[in-house]
Amino acid sequence: MRKTAWLAALYAAFIIFSPAAAAGAESIIRFSGAFTPGALIIGTTAINNRVSLEGEPLKVTPAGQVVFGFGRDAEGSKTIQVQTPAGEVHEVVIELAPRSYAIDRVDGVPQKTVTPDPAQVARARAEAAKVWQARQVFSAREDFLQPVIKPAEGRISGVYGSQRIFNGQPRNPHFGLDIAAPTGTPVKAPWPGIVVLAEPDLFYSGGTLIIDHGYGVTSTYIHLHKLHVAPGDEIAQGDVIAEIGATGRVTGPHLDWRINWQQERLDPALVLEHFSSSELTTP
Repeated sequence: MRKTAWLAALYAAFIIFSPAAAAGAESIIRFSGAFTPGALIIGTTAINNRVSLEGEPLKVTPAGQVVFGFGRDAEGSKTIQVQTPAGEVHEVVIELAPRSYAIDRVDGVPQKTVTPDPAQVARARAEAAKVWQARQVFSAREDFLQPVIKPAEGRISGVYGSQRIFNGQPRNPHFGLDIAAPTGTPVKAPWPGIVVLAEPDLFYSGGTLIIDHGYGVTSTYIHLHKLHVAPGDEIAQGDVIAEIGATGRVTGPHLDWRINWQQERLDPALVLEHFSSSELTTP
């Protein structure tokens, strides 16, 4: 079970019930996670209930869990609907707490330094399509329900959501957690899963791995020096899957660790904060 005090604070801070659902809605579905941009959320409801987010159905595990997440720029209120087998519909409206991100403005940078040539752009687009396709997997694995572990040890050198603006032109925000460590440092699987992409040399991300953890949850590891797994490999939590490197477009060795729910890019630091073993207790 999640810590009861933490759950109470979560409900008090982030959940607003619609009048029609106020009575008993707390017992219809319970949430773990933070209602804020970049967050992974796991809900638990009765088996056979149907759940939707903003009108889109969410697949429910046999034990009654659902998983979803919110991207970097999500804001405002979101509606969860839970329908019982008897046809009763309960609505839970959640308000996303706003976040601010570090913005770094850099002027006077030579344009050739920040703009790839056309051939490089074409290569990067083709590789991005391959990565996008790998994240289309939606399996019945339930690995994401296990407590997560940190994939590597090292200095945190980059955080989710930060962004650089070169010569007045915004670049893509950073969507991972950067862990700086020497080349060759082991990278361990934070959850069990199955490898869906293993590429040793992509233009931007260098050595790149993507692992499926079920129900649309995937994790990504980039700038790797060496890969120890291949597509189709089933891995256990804690297995060494790769080594930290400085491949792709980087200035030094580090792991860029990312988590997705479907195509929503989530914050690994929030996942560690709310779903690591330190946040779990026995019933």
